[in-house]
Amino acid sequence: MVMGLTAAVAVPTAGFGFSAQADGNAAVPSASMDPSLVFAPDSYSELTTSITDADGSAHEVVYRFYKVASYVANPVDATYQSLNVSVPVQIDGTAVEAAGAPILFVNGVGGYMPSSVAGNTGIGGNPFGGGTSRGQLALAAGYVVVEAGARGRSLVDSSGVYYGTAPAAIVDLKAAVRYVKSNKGRIPGNVERIVTSGTSAGGALSSLLGASGDSPLYDSYLAELGAANASDAVFAVGAWCPIIDLEHADMAYEWCYGSLPLPSGSLADRTLSKELSTAYGDYVASMKLKAKGFGTLTTRNLDEYLVKTHLEPSATKYLSALSDTDRETYLAANATIGWSDGKATFSWTDFLTHQGTRSKDVPSFDDFALSTPETNLFGTGTTKARHFTLFSLRHENGDSARLDADIPAKLNLMNPMYHLVEDVNRNRAKHWWIRVGAEDSATSLSVVGNLHARLKNLGDDVDTSYYWDAGHGADEDPGDFIKWIARVTGYKRGVAR
Repeated sequence: MVMGLTAAVAVPTAGFGFSAQADGNAAVPSASMDPSLVFAPDSYSELTTSITDADGSAHEVVYRFYKVASYVANPVDATYQSLNVSVPVQIDGTAVEAAGAPILFVNGVGGYMPSSVAGNTGIGGNPFGGGTSRGQLALAAGYVVVEAGARGRSLVDSSGVYYGTAPAAIVDLKAAVRYVKSNKGRIPGNVERIVTSGTSAGGALSSLLGASGDSPLYDSYLAELGAANASDAVFAVGAWCPIIDLEHADMAYEWCYGSLPLPSGSLADRTLSKELSTAYGDYVASMKLKAKGFGTLTTRNLDEYLVKTHLEPSATKYLSALSDTDRETYLAANATIGWSDGKATFSWTDFLTHQGTRSKDVPSFDDFALSTPETNLFGTGTTKARHFTLFSLRHENGDSARLDADIPAKLNLMNPMYHLVEDVNRNRAKHWWIRVGAEDSATSLSVVGNLHARLKNLGDDVDTSYYWDAGHGADEDPGDFIKWIARVTGYKRGVAR
């Protein structure tokens, strides 16, 4: 909860251009750098706010708030292609030095819709609701916070052209990272310790930023926008319920939830569900994922892997935190969940019984009617939505139908798994914080399981947790995320001298 946002000192409105530097050690713009992409460190508002941390303690934070009109030289729509920077100056009366602080890079994207920070007058709140935002918690911990807007799938110009469809959002966020890195020494904070954060589609984009750092696949798009000539690789990733691997999401959903009824009680088409679920087996086998205690993952052991590696530990943590009386009451009401020697036990079938229903029909993402957010994401020109899987396209247009020529490349541009499996990216982030609700049926629970397994196989540092009985957008340990950032970046709060 944020209270009492007030302007303590009014400094000239943030803008662009070469400005006088108060700090003699500040970087000097290179001759080749577009003047419009030079951060103005003396253009800010000094604000004071009260931020309640994850433990319930309120902190008075004085911070500098910078507004950057656009992070690219040739914006398509600066309303979305802009960013804000918040830099802590004083926390609970103690001056802080943020020059070496990690940078939390926050995107507020949901449903692949456009996201704007242009109208914000201070550090933003939590777009998914509930408690203090991760950005605010980071600011109260002494970190620098960058909030970046991005174009989204629903944007359409006066001539009917959709200008925020794939890959606009990820290109924009990459451009924003490049802007930050190109202004090393002008933007406070350690630009080599950028940690991304996002939820749902924003979680997918956060994952994609981490997986695809400096990939040349995006270069032409970035050049067209006039993005800064800098790296777009990030140090670490925070991703909550990431909606990734879209081209395989329909298959994964049926493998996971195909046996469950819709909330209405009716069953999804059994023939379609079985076709998709069967196809998922080939995809999982093709990734050659391995997991400790399971060997190579296939659809024959993927369910047990999810139960033993993620779901039973999640239920155990939840039940262990209850009083004995509350635990007995819970177990009596949820007979499929066993409890023995302080650990929860159940089978995959038991878990599905506990889950109860699926939230989406079949196909869940590339639906036949072209009505889902994802079909809009792959729209182009004046075409609002397109099929992006052969399964749905051929169901509607016959077995000879072919995907539009640009679709395969755009799928690669939008899928972190491409950069982790098919074309492994050496410049990816090596630290990952991944969270999802165990009752989140917005996509298959195997999606996060596969991401976790692949990152582990690559040797990355991965902290993954499924929140028991929690749904889409849950964030039950935000304070731990803030501490995790300090640990992986090696940061200790600096005190100004």
